[in-house]
Amino acid sequence: MKKRTLVKIQPYVWLLPSVILMVTMILIPIISVFKISFSEVGRSGIVRGLNGIQNYLDIFEEPVFWHTLQNTIIWTVVVVGVSTVFGFILAMVLNQDFRGRKFVRAVVIFPWATALIIQSVIWKYIINADYGSLNVLLKKLGLIDSFVNWTKTAGSMFAWECWVGIFVTVPFVTFCVLSGLQSIDGSLYESASVDGASFGQKLFKITLPLVAPSLTVSTVLNIALDYILIAICQMGIAGAAIATGLGYSVTAAVGLFIFSRRGSLLHFKKPVPRFRVLLDASTNGCSEMASALVTGIIALLFNWTMLKYVGENGVAAVTIIMYVLMFTSSLYTGYSYGVAPMASYYYGEGNREKLKKLVSLSLRTIAVISIATVALSLAVTEPLVAVFTRPNNPVYELAVAGNRICSIALCFIGFNIFSSGLFTALSNGIVSAVLAFSRSFVFMLIAMLTLPALFGVTGVWLATPAAEFMAVLLSMAMLLKYRKRYGY
Repeated sequence: MKKRTLVKIQPYVWLLPSVILMVTMILIPIISVFKISFSEVGRSGIVRGLNGIQNYLDIFEEPVFWHTLQNTIIWTVVVVGVSTVFGFILAMVLNQDFRGRKFVRAVVIFPWATALIIQSVIWKYIINADYGSLNVLLKKLGLIDSFVNWTKTAGSMFAWECWVGIFVTVPFVTFCVLSGLQSIDGSLYESASVDGASFGQKLFKITLPLVAPSLTVSTVLNIALDYILIAICQMGIAGAAIATGLGYSVTAAVGLFIFSRRGSLLHFKKPVPRFRVLLDASTNGCSEMASALVTGIIALLFNWTMLKYVGENGVAAVTIIMYVLMFTSSLYTGYSYGVAPMASYYYGEGNREKLKKLVSLSLRTIAVISIATVALSLAVTEPLVAVFTRPNNPVYELAVAGNRICSIALCFIGFNIFSSGLFTALSNGIVSAVLAFSRSFVFMLIAMLTLPALFGVTGVWLATPAAEFMAVLLSMAMLLKYRKRYGY
C-alpha cells in the first residue's frame, strides 16, 4: 500500500519545484498587489490596514490616472495590434518552404528568447543621444550630420517604448501563429485550389478561421492582462512582465490539461522509479553542469588578470567582450539543443544515413555561420562596443582592440559546442563532459596562465581564441574516433 501511494504522489513531487517557483514569483506578488490595493499605505510605504475600495475611488479623482489610462490604451492597441499583424505576416512567410528557413526562424526567435531586462538595456544604449550605436551608424551612412536626441520629448520616449514592445512581442505572435499554420491539413488548400479559390479566399476561409485560436491566445490574452495589471492595478512595467509571463504560461497549462486526459493520443503516464536511468541521465548531462560551474571561475580569472595588467578599465572591457561571446555562444547552444533530439532519434532508430546527413548539414551550417559572425563582428566592432561605452572612454579602445582579437574565437566556438552537444545526444556523457570541461576550463586555464605572461594585455585577448582552437582540435579527434561507432 505504501509503495502504491508513493507511486501516486511521485509525479507531484517532481512537479513541486516548478509549482513553488510559479507560486513564489507570480501568484504571491499578484495576491500581494491586490491586498495592498485595498489597504491604506502611508508615504513611507507602511501598510496601516484595510480601507475597502477607497483607493479605487481616489484614483478617479487623480488627473494622472486618466493620462496613464490613455497611454495604456494606446500602448495596448499599438503594440498588440502591430505585433499581431506583423507576426501573422512573418508566420505566413516562415511557413513557406525556402532555403535557409531554419536559420531565419532561429534569428526571429532571438528577441523573444532574450531576457526583457537585457533587451531594455541594449535598446537604451542603442538610442543614446551621446554615444548610441544608432547615431553612429546613421552618421557613417551620411544620413545625419550630428547626433540626434531620440528621446527628447515624452512622446518620442513613449514611441520608442512602443517600438521595443513590438520588437519583443512579434516573435511570440509569430510562433503562436506558425504553430497553428503547421497544424492545418495541406489537403484543404489543395482542394481549394482545385475549386479555383484565390489567395484571399484561402486566407479568409481556411487560414484565419483555423489559426484564430492561436491568435486569440497571443492577442486577446495580452490585451486583457496588460490592461488589468498596468491600468487597473497600477503595476507599471512589473505588470507588463507578469502579464507576459502569464501569457506564456497559458499554452503550458492547456497542454497540461490535454495531456492529462487518457483519451488523448499522447497522455501522461504514472512514472516508474528507474534510478539507473536517472543516474545515466545525470551522467549524460554532466558536461553542461561542468560548463556552468567553471564559467564563474574563468570570469574571476579574467577579471583578476585584467586588474593586474590594466586595472578597472580592463575589467569593464572584458565584460563587454564576454557579452559578445556569450551572445554568439547562445546561438550555437540553441542550435545544438534543437538538433539533439533528432540526433538521438536517428541513433536510437538505427538510421545511420539520416544521422550522417544531419551531422554533415550541421557542420556545414556552423561553418557558414562562423564565417559570417567573424566578418560581422569585425565589421561592426566599433558601433558594437559603442553600445556599452562612450568612444572617448579608455574602456572603448581596450574593448575595440580586444573584440577584434577575440573575434577569431568565433571560428571555433560553434564546432566545440555542437560536438559536446552531439555526444550528449548520443548518450556518451563522458566524452561530452571531457570536451566541455577541457574547452571551458583546462585549455582556458592554460592559455590564461601562459599567454598574458608572454604578450601582456594582448595575451589576455588571445587566451579565448587559443583555448577554443585547442578545443576544436580535441573535438575533431573525438568525432573521428567515434565516427564508425555511431555511423555519422
